[in-house]
Amino acid sequence: MFKLFAGVDITPSFTSLPGSSVLQGLVSGVEAWAEIGALVALVIGAALWALGSHTQNMHQSAAGRRAVATALIAALLIGAAPHLIDFFFNAGTKVS
Repeated sequence: MFKLFAGVDITPSFTSLPGSSVLQGLVSGVEAWAEIGALVALVIGAALWALGSHTQNMHQSAAGRRAVATALIAALLIGAAPHLIDFFFNAGTKVS
């Protein structure tokens, strides 16, 4: 029964469907907006952290530290996303 699908091969192609370049541009635009959002979160988090530390408000300082850490992790994931997808796709093609 499984021998029926033994010859199936899938190769991604950006030129096979109409609108692929538009979709690629859309994804690039969303990635740029996400990076801007991470930058804004980093600046706001750093400001909260500094203000909370200066006023000895531990809750505000901790919230600022969390915001900074979250923004940095988000920027890391946004930048690494295409490479992570390629890595796992290539790993999946080696499964037999």
